[in-house]
Parts: sequence; structure tokens; C-alpha cells
Amino acid sequence: MPKYKAPLRDYKFVMQEMLNCENHYLTLGYEDATTDMVDAILSEAAKFTEQVIAPINQIGDQQGCQWDLGTVTTPDGFKEAYSQYVEGGWPTLAQDKEIGGQGLPHSLNTVVSEMFSAANHSFAMYPGLSHGCISTIERYASDKQKNMFLPKLVEGTWTGTMCLTEAHCGTDLGLLRTKAELNEDGSYRLNGSKIFISAGEHDLSENIVHIVIARIPGSPEGTKGISLFVVPKFNINEEGEIVARNGVNCGSIEHKMGIHGNSTCVINFDDAKGYLIGEVNKGLRCMFTFMNGARLGVANEGVSASEAAFQGSLAYAKERLQMRSMTGSKNPDGPADPIIVHPDVRKMLLTQKSFAEGGRAMVAELAHLVDNTYSSKDPKVLAVTESKLALLTPIAKAFLTETGLESANHGIQVFGGHGFIQEWGMEQLVRDTRICCLYEGTTGIQALDLLGRKVIGSQGELLEIYLNEIEDFLTTMDEASMPKPCATLQQYVNQWRELTESISVKAQESADEIGAASVDYLMFSGYVCLAYYWLKMMLTAKSKLENNISDSEFYQAKINTGKFYFDRVLPRAKGHAACIDAGAESMMQLDPEHFSF
Repeated sequence: MPKYKAPLRDYKFVMQEMLNCENHYLTLGYEDATTDMVDAILSEAAKFTEQVIAPINQIGDQQGCQWDLGTVTTPDGFKEAYSQYVEGGWPTLAQDKEIGGQGLPHSLNTVVSEMFSAANHSFAMYPGLSHGCISTIERYASDKQKNMFLPKLVEGTWTGTMCLTEAHCGTDLGLLRTKAELNEDGSYRLNGSKIFISAGEHDLSENIVHIVIARIPGSPEGTKGISLFVVPKFNINEEGEIVARNGVNCGSIEHKMGIHGNSTCVINFDDAKGYLIGEVNKGLRCMFTFMNGARLGVANEGVSASEAAFQGSLAYAKERLQMRSMTGSKNPDGPADPIIVHPDVRKMLLTQKSFAEGGRAMVAELAHLVDNTYSSKDPKVLAVTESKLALLTPIAKAFLTETGLESANHGIQVFGGHGFIQEWGMEQLVRDTRICCLYEGTTGIQALDLLGRKVIGSQGELLEIYLNEIEDFLTTMDEASMPKPCATLQQYVNQWRELTESISVKAQESADEIGAASVDYLMFSGYVCLAYYWLKMMLTAKSKLENNISDSEFYQAKINTGKFYFDRVLPRAKGHAACIDAGAESMMQLDPEHFSF
């Protein structure tokens, strides 16, 4: 089983050297988030991750969660690890001081979350979902409701979930059947059933707070009639004290491909007492606070998968002896050379490395934007923040999870036959990672959101703002900086515009052109976005080398990995562009009746 090691040096590079997080934090009023403080927190998080969370990853997969008459027991070690997580103050890290938090930046918590997910995806999901629950209550609930729920959620004594999906409707939430009827005391009683509820029932916390969408009788059909409710597993009084069991029960847990250590539940609401959050019939808008945060969280899980796959593959490739190098023996005293000398193995390792480090840079910048949404008072900053998050969230969620899955698959390939065997950990990583491409809307759903709503829906405005940013960055580059990757990126920016215009014209004749192009468009966008972040990292590393900074091997490796990305990964975008240019015709010609076997 590969041992996880937190990539602290790379965190420092991305956060402090590329993004200058200390200045960012000072600008937003996070005076406590000094470089020394950030380093200390990440160092402690690394110890907790490596010593407590990582060792129970394989146990969680092998034992899984156990269901017995509505009660769910987590695998050995999970309850103790969660207690240490709470005792260490990790749930409070990025929460406001007014509600019991430490008042540190959300971007710092994002880095800690990456560590947790890379080391143990199943465990990380339990506290991870609570952050979205807290954000939703904090933004939309009444003061009375905040006082009831937030203190225990923030300290981690209680955990939270998101309850959207029902068996018959999946992503089409307008078809939901869960009903909420008004009680005399102003609360609601909910009846219905939700499926695929991650961390919906477990033995880690004293109470579980469900954020639930439901329809109030008389509300409009479809998404216009959705309202949002907070429904605790145990009823509480106005002081937030548990008083009695609510009508919330776990009907079963799913038998899944992966993430066995996390309970994915069917949750039944039988006259369950809940409280309306926000306005009647405005629940979906409120829910997007949770969902957009969750999408960025899942993007981070994709980065975690790439990092975990790379670490495991690299360690194995350095030790595994097989055949001789084509350019002559590199290990003359041994019976064969380590497989890292072989070009194809190098290609897979560098692909994993480029996705992990490029994805980390992308998520880190998006996390800085999230910091702005919480703390900036500058209207111009907030306007830019909103436009970038709107455009980049679906790209990050879908692209980084698809590349995370690819990295995990490369891990199996590097290990060869051993990769297919449980004890080595790579096949678990593939199984655990596969869900990330489905969470919070599949890749296809994210692609439609990107192309249909964000790009065409804004008449190209959101895209143009971002492309102008890239071009402004390129124009600031000295001619000697890195002319080849700069020119290459400009070519792809031009092509991005051309593809967008082409799809928009075709869509005027048939809306199917949007659906036919969407996933290829998103993947094209993802490859170009990552090229932008890799260019930023390469230029940062080059600057450090030119100023005689120590750690030259690290910076040179960063530049070399960036060159690999531009040479061997970015050209994939051309294939996606060719598919887009082909249009929808061949995809839509075959009559459904002729899909036969």
C-alpha cells in the first residue's frame, strides 16, 4: 500500500511563490495568516494526515460501513480519527470567529482538504460535506436557526449533509416528490425519500444536520417550486440541545464500486420536523451555495487522486526492476533497470505529475476567489470574482476529476499486474476516484452548464473576460521569458474563441449542436486553462532560478514538467476541437430504434 506524503514544498510554491497568498490574505484582513502561521498549520495537517488518516484508508475499503436496522457503523479507526480531527480544531479552521471558528482563509482549508482526500477519500467526505451545510445555513438561515445549528456544526460535534437526489429523478430536481407541510409552530413536517446521501448516517457525530430540498403543497411544478429546509437527525430546542429523535431514518446503505468507508445512504423522512431556509420556492437558488462549493470540493478531490496516483506510481517505478534501458544499462549492478528509465513509464508519471500540480494551481486560484466572496468589500474585485468562478467552476469540477481518474488508471498501468491487486492500493484509488466524475453533476451536466449557460448564455461575456485576462498576462511577458509556450497558449486562446463562435452559429439551426459539442468543449477548455496555470508556474520557477534562489532542482523540475505538459498533453485539445468541428450530424442521425444488438 503506497504511503502518502503531503507535498508541502509544492503547496509553498503555489500558495506563497506563485499566488503570493500572504499579500492576498493581508488585503482581505486575514492578519493572522502569516507565512509562518500557514507553514505551521500545513505542517501539523500533514502530520495528522500521514499518521492518523492515511493508515485507515485500506481498512475503510476492506471493512466498509455496516448497516443494521437503520444504524450505520463506520470502519475501525474512523470514529477515533474523527474525534482527533475535532479535538485538533480542524473543523473550525476557516469558519468565522463569530460562530466559533478560527477566522482563517478558506483557501488554506482547501489545501488541508486536498491532503485529507489524497490520503483517505472516504474519511475526508464526512467533514467535507459539513462545510457546505454550514455555508448554506450561515448565508440563508434566520438568526434563530443559526444559533440552533451553527455552533455544534462548526466545532464538528455535529456533521452535515446535502439531500437532493430521489430515485426517480436524479439530476432533474424539478421532478422531486418530497413534500413539506407547514406545522402550527411555523416548522414543517417532511415526507419523502432521498438516495445517494453521502455521510447520511454514521457513528462519528452526535447529530447529523440534513439540508433538504422539498416541495410545499400548492407550489409551482418544476424547479420554480422547490424550497429548502434544514432537518436534523435529532430534534433540538432553541438553545441547540438535543431533545428527541426526529423522523429521519436510514433505510439502507448503497453497495458501491468504491469509497466503501463512507456511508452512502437512502434517507427516509417520515413526518420529520424541519425548518424553512430562505424564501418559499427559492430553494434551488439557496442550494447552489452548497452545490457550487461542493463542485470546487470535488475538483479538489480530482487533484488529490492525481497526487495519490503519482506518489504511489513514482515510488514503485523507482524500485521495480524490469528490462534494460534502450540507451544502455542504468543499473549495472542489478539484474535489470528500474522501470522509471523507460519512456512510456516516464510519460505516465509526468502526465500524473502535470495533472496534480497544474490542477493544484488551478484550485488554489479558485480558492483565493472564494476568499474574496467571503471577505472582499471591493465591488470591482467581487465582480471579477463572480465571473471567473461562474466560468471556471464547471471546468474545474469536470476536467480535474476526469484527469484524476486518468491519473489513477495510469497508476494501475505503472504497477502492471500488481496494480490490479488489492494490497497495492491502486485499484482502490481507481474505484474511489470514479465517483468524482459523477458527483454534483456528471461531466456531461457540467459541460452543458459551461457551454449552454455560462458561455452562450452570457453571449460570450464570461469567456471573453477570462480570455482577456490570459492575453493581458501574455502581453506582460518579456520576449525572452518563454516565447514558445507563450505563443502556443495564444494560439489556443484564439482557437477557443473560434470554436465558441462556430458552435454559436451552428446552434442557431439546431440546439443539439450545443449538446454534441459540450463535453469536447469543456475538455478543450480544461487543457487550455491548465496550460495557463503551467505557464504561470514555469515563469515563477524561472524567476527563482535567475535570482540564484536555492532549491534549484525543484524549480528546474517545475519547468521541465511544464514543458512536458505543453509538448505532450496540451495537443490533446486539438482532437477535441476536431470533434467539435465535426458537428452533431453523425451523432444524431441514427434512429433510436436502430440502436440494436
